Amino acid sequence: MEENGTYSWPGNDPKPKKPKKTLDFKRAGRTVFVVVLALVLFTLAGTCFYTVDDKQQAVVTTFGKVTDVTDAGVHFKLPFGIQQVQKVDVNVYQKIELGYSSNGQHYATNENESAMITGDYNIVNVDFFVEYKISDPVQYLYSSNDPELILRNLIQSQVRNVVGSSTVDAVLTDGKENIQMQVKDLVVKILEEYDIGLSLVDVKIQDAEPPTIEVVEAFKAVETAKQKAETVINDAKAYQNAQLPKAEAEADKLIQNAQFLRQKRINEATQQVAMFEAMYAEYAQNPGITRSRMYYEAISEILPDVKLYINSGTGESSDVQMLLPLESLVDNQNTAE
Repeated sequence: MEENGTYSWPGNDPKPKKPKKTLDFKRAGRTVFVVVLALVLFTLAGTCFYTVDDKQQAVVTTFGKVTDVTDAGVHFKLPFGIQQVQKVDVNVYQKIELGYSSNGQHYATNENESAMITGDYNIVNVDFFVEYKISDPVQYLYSSNDPELILRNLIQSQVRNVVGSSTVDAVLTDGKENIQMQVKDLVVKILEEYDIGLSLVDVKIQDAEPPTIEVVEAFKAVETAKQKAETVINDAKAYQNAQLPKAEAEADKLIQNAQFLRQKRINEATQQVAMFEAMYAEYAQNPGITRSRMYYEAISEILPDVKLYINSGTGESSDVQMLLPLESLVDNQNTAE
């Protein structure tokens, strides 16, 4: 029984009243604002800055119009799609494979690209390896739809053009370097006209061979013959280099000997001329005596064993009695004694 005179029975106690919950709208709004602000700041941080590595350049467009080209580093841009950035690999050498395709250790041929006709109407399979790089990122992105495809078709057409004006021997043996240079020059000139943002670095013939085994063997035989010819030529040049100094030395010796004989003959002729002039001077002074002496000297040289007797008498009035030959008298006298 309670103090107020009422009775309370078990189970008849009134239930306690729960306190009413009231929503704190200010706190909820503050939380939502913070979350939204954080999202906005995160979005701004993600869209206001971009990074370009050292192998790239970035093309910045504002409302779709190109406004800037940036190099490596961290850069700022307007958020919410106002400015867009496209990164292009400009400092990377890229490749094009014509006539074949390689992937690691796998190698596959493409005869539709490699089969070509030479200027002398022979069929050859030529594979080309091409290196290129992006020279102008703006032109690369916006001047054409597919610049790589344009470059590939351009190189293939110029390759066929050059190979079609060359002989099969030049394509398969010693003309590869010249073909590479011609293709590169032609492609570079056309790329300057097209201005698609690509620059050609190098063009190389990866492989060149005839389409059949028999032709391959024939060209191998030709190449072997050329190598043997070069060997023979080199041996001949070596022999020439070894023998030429000897021949030159012998020629110098003969020339010097001829010059010596020439000078000797000149000296002898000069001496004879001097002797003749001296004899003529004596002859001019005493013609008769000189004539007789010259006669006797000539007889002595012509007939060295002949006995010579000189008759100094003149005419019948001479008092000298001549007995010829004198040797018989001398011999008789010696016998008598």
